[in-house]
Amino acid sequence: MDATSKPANPVVREGIVAGIIGATSVAVWFFIIDMIAGHPLQTPAALGHGFFSFFGSTMGESETLHVAGYTVVHYLAFCALGIGASAMVNVSEKVPAALAGLFILFVASQLAFYGATAILSMSAALGGMTWWSVGLANLIAAVAMGRYVYRRHPNLRHTLEYALSGKE
Repeated sequence: MDATSKPANPVVREGIVAGIIGATSVAVWFFIIDMIAGHPLQTPAALGHGFFSFFGSTMGESETLHVAGYTVVHYLAFCALGIGASAMVNVSEKVPAALAGLFILFVASQLAFYGATAILSMSAALGGMTWWSVGLANLIAAVAMGRYVYRRHPNLRHTLEYALSGKE
């Protein structure tokens, strides 16, 4: 590294890694579901088609473009969530009550995912996507991301205990 380059922001780096872990967890979950159903990549293809159609994109009917495009959107969304979660955890090291903000971020993201699933499931292509499969995918992602962040912040348990104690 030369003298003019800045080191990467550890919060952003941690959030991106957490986001990649979460996005990959969800992708693997739906890949398994699709393989069991005998339709590999059906979920990202359907989500891509629904997502890009909603925004008026003319990507055509190429399943490959829908899968690739949605994969990019999927990973970007998870990286944004990961960065937000990482920032909240880092702030909570100084202000333990900030963990309440992290909880609100978690609940809001879950509601957004369920809402998106409800809207997109109205489409015939996504009619097979059930709330429980989305819920389980999000739970898997949350546990995987949480485990990564928790391991990076060994005092997080004590911070959480303190925040919940009401002493602040």
